[in-house]
Amino acid sequence: MATTAPATGAREGSTGTTGAPMTHRQIMEALSGLLLGMFVAILSSTIVSNALPQIITDLGGGQSAYTWVVTAALLSMTATTPLWGKLADLFSKKLLVQIALVIYVAGSVVAGLSQNTGMLIACRVVQGIGVGGLTALSQIILAAMIAPRERGRYSGYLGAVFAVATVGGPLLGGVITDTEWLGWRWCFYVGVPFAIIALLVLQKTLKLPVVKREVKVDWAGAFFISAAVSLLLVWVTFAGDKYDWMSWQTAAMVGGSILLGAVFVLVESKAAEPIIPLRLFRNRTIALASTASLFVGVAMFAGTVFFSQYFQLARNESPTMSGVLTIPMIGGLFVSSTVSGMIITKTGRWKAWLVSGGALAAGGLGLLGTIRYDTEYWHIAIFMAVLGLGLGMMMQNLVLCTQNQVAPSDLGAASSVVTFFRSLGGAIGVSALGAVMAHRVTDYVKDGLAELGPKAAAAMGQGGGGGGIPDMDKLPAPIRTVMESAYGHGVGDVFLYSAPFALLAFVVTLFIKEVALKSNTVKADDKQAVEA
Repeated sequence: MATTAPATGAREGSTGTTGAPMTHRQIMEALSGLLLGMFVAILSSTIVSNALPQIITDLGGGQSAYTWVVTAALLSMTATTPLWGKLADLFSKKLLVQIALVIYVAGSVVAGLSQNTGMLIACRVVQGIGVGGLTALSQIILAAMIAPRERGRYSGYLGAVFAVATVGGPLLGGVITDTEWLGWRWCFYVGVPFAIIALLVLQKTLKLPVVKREVKVDWAGAFFISAAVSLLLVWVTFAGDKYDWMSWQTAAMVGGSILLGAVFVLVESKAAEPIIPLRLFRNRTIALASTASLFVGVAMFAGTVFFSQYFQLARNESPTMSGVLTIPMIGGLFVSSTVSGMIITKTGRWKAWLVSGGALAAGGLGLLGTIRYDTEYWHIAIFMAVLGLGLGMMMQNLVLCTQNQVAPSDLGAASSVVTFFRSLGGAIGVSALGAVMAHRVTDYVKDGLAELGPKAAAAMGQGGGGGGIPDMDKLPAPIRTVMESAYGHGVGDVFLYSAPFALLAFVVTLFIKEVALKSNTVKADDKQAVEA
């Protein structure tokens, strides 16, 4: 198998520096550092979820700051993912993933020193840039090392790490927050040792040939896509709160985002090395997989972000228990991603998993839409497990079917396109659904207080009303029940509104044409590669 690439359209091969194919042991050694990097990336996104109420209270923030601590990282991750993917087609993938780890470490250390919500949000942006690189590059390096037919097996490992970090993040964040001698600042410090270890392991074990060719980075394309996505997310975050959905601000921001997007398309059509090669979307599989990923992102992030609020505010659980109670969802994700990866490796067939995953995700969210603050937990556990099974079948396999369709020189760009749309769906989903939830909770609280009588409004002022996150312990029993009921019903509505997006992902996957996975990483027309 060739280890080098032609001067144009070059790529890093799935071989070691000696030219021999990598053995399973060599792959696992290199993959260990990659998995650590992925663990760090997911951990940073989930560890703050159960700690956020305490963080925002200590830093003197409100509900908008709560949303932005999550959205800021998603925004920067989404906006920079295509750039990381394109850079992976131009520069050393090993160097890039190490740079991403360093950026993550820097953002995490400073985030732990934050003195106000503004400083924390800025640090989350830096973290998001690093996480975007780790998320995109993990898939790209995996594809560079392993043939598509074998990749399902190893993609299952990525899915398993995703599951562990997703459940471990909220659980670890809750334990750290509940431990007096640690405190919430260690939620940002705890990932740093893992990142440093990943950096050292990758330096020693990851051996991919370095591409030597003239490169041109499309900085104009990177700017315009970042600006378009950022403006869109800012609009979604504040619409319905700072201004009405139908207002001049909405018209200006949406119009501006569309204009910036059009400029981006124009720039990409003329760029020598575009961030997102537009010709990729002529391939139906890539276009449909990207669309499905957009809808899957809404479902995936809705599950990880809003469960913490449900268990803490609607069911009065501690941050630690909030993480424990989400285990059924993560267990489902862990099992389905691992098992589907192993079976796909044996059979080379993947479409049935995508379609089944879409159906399960839509069904799970629909069932979760029925939950209230007093729903039996075993019902919720089953609903979460169904959602987790669906997500596990879809996330990695959407990337896999895309990678199977592209030339080696476009591997990074194509992989990051799918990840980009998934992150974009998650960012828009968290912002929009967060605004919807705040609105629904306010309505349910008003209805509940109206039933209690005129004295209820006065009592609410003592317990943290007025749009902030309520302190349930300071509320009288009847009003506390009203608040718990409002949050339980509000989160249920969020899941119900998410279900149609998962259903759309299911419908889109029906139209993806299945192509059996290739048994090698280099196509026949790549045999003209120049010798090292």
